[in-house]
Amino acid sequence: MSRLGEKIQTEDYMNEKHVPVVECPGEVEAGEMFEVKISLGKAIAHPNTTEHHIRWIELHFHPEGADYLHEVGRFEFNSHGESTEGANKGPVHTHHQVTGMMQTTQPGTLHALAYCNIHGLWESTCELTLK
Repeated sequence: MSRLGEKIQTEDYMNEKHVPVVECPGEVEAGEMFEVKISLGKAIAHPNTTEHHIRWIELHFHPEGADYLHEVGRFEFNSHGESTEGANKGPVHTHHQVTGMMQTTQPGTLHALAYCNIHGLWESTCELTLK
């Protein structure tokens, strides 16, 4: 039996357009808000068409030494040019990039997951330390 974790793909975003890029400060003040940006296609553009698009991005935080992850947020992209006139003819296309604010009182790892409707789940991480 295969497990979901075995199906999550990783790669260097410079070589693969499906990898979410997590931009975080790396070192933060405990309890202070900081910005996290997640995008795809930073080095190689990912399509955003009715047929091939990023459906959602999730951000999770794993505190150092903890057993479990905490879900920070889930961001869905619902418009990819769909229309009654046909694929890619609609007036709205979303873009697979999100920016959010968060805080933590512990060091740990941010995990970003992105789901491509054709190529499945992709993950990347960003380590956080405290000042």
